[in-house]
Amino acid sequence: METPKTPTPDAADPAGTTEVTGVAAADWPEASADPRYRAAVVDLLGALAYGELAAFERLAEDAKLAPTLPDKAALARMAAAEFHHFEQLTGRLRHIDEDPARAMEPFASALDEFHRLTAPSDWIEGLVKAYVGDAIAADFYREVAVRLDTDTRSLVLAVLDDTGHASFAVEKVRSAIEADPRVGGRLALWARRLMGEALSQAQRVVADRDALSTMLVGGVADGFDLAEIGRMFSRITEAHTKRMAALGLSA
Repeated sequence: METPKTPTPDAADPAGTTEVTGVAAADWPEASADPRYRAAVVDLLGALAYGELAAFERLAEDAKLAPTLPDKAALARMAAAEFHHFEQLTGRLRHIDEDPARAMEPFASALDEFHRLTAPSDWIEGLVKAYVGDAIAADFYREVAVRLDTDTRSLVLAVLDDTGHASFAVEKVRSAIEADPRVGGRLALWARRLMGEALSQAQRVVADRDALSTMLVGGVADGFDLAEIGRMFSRITEAHTKRMAALGLSA
C-alpha cells in the first residue's frame, strides 16, 4: 500500500490519550480464543494480502508504461516492496494455520472488479490511481487496525508503510500539470471517480463478510459503533482531500 502518513495510536484519538483496553490490549493467542474475532482477522489478512498482490501486479504493469528508465526502475522497486508485504501477510496466515489462498479468495472478485472499472488510460492516471486509490484503502485499514490485537495490529501497520510511491506520484503528477495545466481537470475527475469506486468496493466487501461487518459495528472489537463508522468515513474523506491538494488537484 502506498500512503504517506504514519498512523497515530488511534485515528479517532490522535493524541493517544484514550486507555487501550479489551481486544486492542490483548495479544493474538488471547484474542483469537474468540472464534468470531479469529474469523474477522482471517478475513482482514486475506483482503490485505490480495490487495498487496494486486498492487504488485499493477505496479509491474505500470512500469512498462513509464517514460524513462529511472521511472521504470522506481516502479519496479515499489512492486518488489508490495510483493514483500504480500509474503508477510501470507506467512502470517500460514503461521496461524490458515490457508492463504482460501483466505484471499472471497475478496478476489471484488478487487478485480474495482481494478477493471478503474483501469488507467495512461501512465499518469496510473500514478494517481496508486496514490489515491491505495491510500483510501490504507486509511480504512488503519482505522480498523487500532482495534486489533497487538500482534495483528503490528503486522497490519507494517504492511501499510509507504513504499515510496506517495512522493514519487506527487512529483510526477505535479510536473505533468505544470507542463500542461489542462491535464489537471482530467486527473481531478479521475481521482473523484477512484474515490467513489473505492468506497463502494469497501462497503460491498464488508457487507458480504459477516465477521468483518461485526468487527466494524463493535460486536467483536472494542470502540466502534454506527456513529463512529460515520466519523471514520469523514476522516477518510478529509485525508483524500488533503492528498488531492498535494497533487495540485481539487477534490
